[in-house]
Amino acid sequence: MLSEKLTGALIEYDLDPVSVEDLARRTIAEDLDGGVDLTSDSTIPQDQTSFAEFRARKSGYVAGVVVAAAVLEVCGISDYSILSADGQRVEEGQVILSATGNTQKLLLAERTALNFLGRLSGIASLTHRWVNEVATTSTKIRDTRKTTPLLRELEKFAVRMGGGVNHRMSLADAALIKDNHIFASGGISEAFQAVRMKYPNAVVEVEVDTLEQLKEVLAAGADLILLDNMSLEQTRAAVQIAGGKTKLESSGGLTIENAKAYASTGVDYLAVGALTHSAPVMDIGLDFKAQRG
Repeated sequence: MLSEKLTGALIEYDLDPVSVEDLARRTIAEDLDGGVDLTSDSTIPQDQTSFAEFRARKSGYVAGVVVAAAVLEVCGISDYSILSADGQRVEEGQVILSATGNTQKLLLAERTALNFLGRLSGIASLTHRWVNEVATTSTKIRDTRKTTPLLRELEKFAVRMGGGVNHRMSLADAALIKDNHIFASGGISEAFQAVRMKYPNAVVEVEVDTLEQLKEVLAAGADLILLDNMSLEQTRAAVQIAGGKTKLESSGGLTIENAKAYASTGVDYLAVGALTHSAPVMDIGLDFKAQRG
C-alpha cells in the first residue's frame, strides 16, 4: 500500500492511488521479468544504502513526480523528498526528487521512475508551449484521446500540469459525433437526434467540415461544435455564425506557429493531439551522491 501522505497527494491531483500503485507494480514487474536485477545483485552489497537525486538535465515543466514517488515506495524506498512539485518549472540542473535507501532498491526503481518522469514532463512542457502561445486570448488548449494505451489518466494529468485542459477521459464521458458516425447513421441531424433520444442528459459535441454543417448542428442544439480542418477564414466565419450560442473547438492542421492566429478568431478550444502523441521526452537523470554501509 502507498503511504497515506502520497495517497493524499495523488488524490489532490485527481489521480487514482490504486491505479497508480498498480501501474507502478506492473512496470517494475515488467523490468524484472520474473527474475532479479543481475547487475545490481552481483555488484552491490545487499545492505548498502545510498543517497540519490532525480535532477533535470534540461529546463521545462515537471509532471509525474508523485508517480515517481509511488515507484520508489513500491520498490521499498520510503525516505524521499519532493523538491519540485508537479506543474512547476525547473531549470537545468535543478533537483526534482531526492531519496535515501537501499542501493539495490534505488537502482530497481531508477528506470521506471525516470520513464514516467521523462514522458509526463515532456507532455507538460509541450503543453505549456502551446498555452503560452495563446496566453493573450481566451482560448484554452485541450487534449484528445490520442494517448498511450493504459496511460491516459497520467498523460491527461500531465496536460493539466502544463496548463492545458482535458477533453473527455473516455467514450462514456460525452458524445462526440464524427464523420464516420455521420456516414454510418445517414447524416448529421440523424446522428445528433439519435444520441439525444437515447442519452438526453449527455453532452453532445459534433464534428463539422463545412459552414453549412455548422448551421445545421447549431439549429439542432449541439453543446459543442468541432471545426475540423477549417481554414482561418472559415473559422472566423464559424465564430460569427455561432454568435456565442455554443462553444467551438478547432481541430486539425494546428501547429505551434499558427496557434495564436486560430485562437484569435474567438474559438473556445484548440484540440491538439500532439500534446500526447508527439511530445518529446524531457531529459531527467538519477545521480548518486553518497553511499553508506
